[in-house]
Amino acid sequence: MAEDTSPTRKFAAFMLREQKDKPPQAALEEITLKDLPPESSESVLVRVAYSSLNYKDGLAITGRAPIVRRFPMVAGIDLAGEVVQSDSDSGSARFAPGDQVLVNGYGLSERHWGGYAQFARVPDRFLLKLPSGLDGFQAMAFGTAGYTAALCVLALEAGGVAPAQGPILVTGASGGVGSVAVQLLAQRGFAVTACTGSPAAETRLKKWGAQDICARADLAEPGAPLASERWAGVVDSVGSQILANAIAQTRYGGTAAVCGLAAGSDLPLTVLPLILRGVRIQGVDSVMAPMAVREQAWALLAEAAPKLAFDQFAVSHGLAELPRLAEQILAGELVGRVVIDVNKDA
Repeated sequence: MAEDTSPTRKFAAFMLREQKDKPPQAALEEITLKDLPPESSESVLVRVAYSSLNYKDGLAITGRAPIVRRFPMVAGIDLAGEVVQSDSDSGSARFAPGDQVLVNGYGLSERHWGGYAQFARVPDRFLLKLPSGLDGFQAMAFGTAGYTAALCVLALEAGGVAPAQGPILVTGASGGVGSVAVQLLAQRGFAVTACTGSPAAETRLKKWGAQDICARADLAEPGAPLASERWAGVVDSVGSQILANAIAQTRYGGTAAVCGLAAGSDLPLTVLPLILRGVRIQGVDSVMAPMAVREQAWALLAEAAPKLAFDQFAVSHGLAELPRLAEQILAGELVGRVVIDVNKDA
């Protein structure tokens, strides 16, 4: 049976609506296809299967940071699903109905409606075909967090960091980026030290490939500007003092791949590790990364997927659970990855 793409087709969407002097109203609603913004002349209609929950999603849903740039907004910074229809007269040159696709970043949930809905209208240039070997659930088990972790691993390797040079420190290791980074690095032969503030997560992190555990408290207080050399590289998703201490402990010629600010956007650091040890700080942007870089990161994830037990680090929830989950991810109470099944209980 052909997909119903009539303008009055109803579907579930988790909407954010602006409220004066208050956080946005966040609620599960029923909307129609005609409510979807046109986006561009080269838009593609996607039937969404899965999205994921990321720290940025928690900020958007709760309104604790000005993530959303225009209202109303469908939240969700990524999605995986199937192409249903091209909105351009000539059709999409890159995609056809039935193609399995995914989207990360590009301002979804900021300027463009995101993945917490059963349908999305997405500009052609944002879409990437789902790599062979990955299904939609697995892609969103990785999600933006896993994709960012892959970008960090690529950044370390581009910086010349190799397994023989020593251990890699992964901060925020029990979170989305960290939990995937631990597994990717372990698969690629690196000795991984996982830094976490969750003692309950330690057993799981070792199962995922961490050789050692570092308590978050050990890096949370101001330390020496140039400390003993420990790490060949760092994957950091927390920022602030923890990152400063990690860089101060990085070995000569090492690289710190920096992608987050869960502990703060400040960096109380001196230049000593940079000029005396040649340490490189490599910023990692997941939102506007070029398509060629995205394809490389997703190829890395697809290569890693067969060796991962997704049921051990990813759990599925429905759209109605998002308000509770948003609070939990901001409080640091979630371990691993949360997949949002947009058709569950909707």
